[in-house]
Amino acid sequence: MPIRPENRWLYPIDWQQLSDAIRFERAGSRCEKSRRPHLRPVVHLGDGRWWWDAEVGYWRSDRGCRISAKGFTLASLRSTYVVLACAHLDHDPGNNDPANLAALCQRCHMIQDAAEHRWERWWNVFRLRALRDLYEDPRITRERIMRPQ
Repeated sequence: MPIRPENRWLYPIDWQQLSDAIRFERAGSRCEKSRRPHLRPVVHLGDGRWWWDAEVGYWRSDRGCRISAKGFTLASLRSTYVVLACAHLDHDPGNNDPANLAALCQRCHMIQDAAEHRWERWWNVFRLRALRDLYEDPRITRERIMRPQ
C-alpha cells in the first residue's frame, strides 16, 4: 500500500530495501498468510476466501492450506490481481524489526488493519463533529437553516 505523504517521515530512509527483503527474499514473492503469488491474477470464489493456485493446481483456503472446493458454479468465480505489501503487524511504522513485518496481499493486509481502520473512521467522524460544535450555533437547528422564518 502506498505511504501517505504526511506519514512518510515515520518510515526509515531504507524502507524500500527493507520492504523488498521481506516481500521477495523472506516470503518468496508470496503472501505470508494466504500464499497468494505477487503480481499475478488469482481466481477466487467471490469473497476471496478460497482461491485457485495455478502453480500447483489445487484450491487453497485464506490461510494457504490445500482444500477441496465443491458445490460452486463457474459464474461465481472472480479474478483479482495480487500485489504484496510489507505490513507492520503492530501498526507502528517505527518498529521495523523483521519479526514485526510481514509480506501480505491486499486482502490479508486489509484484514490485518481492520481494527485500525475502524478506529481511524471513528476518529475522523469525532473530529469533524467537534469542529462543527466549535463553529455552529447550537441554538440553530438544521431545519431552521433550511427553512428560515
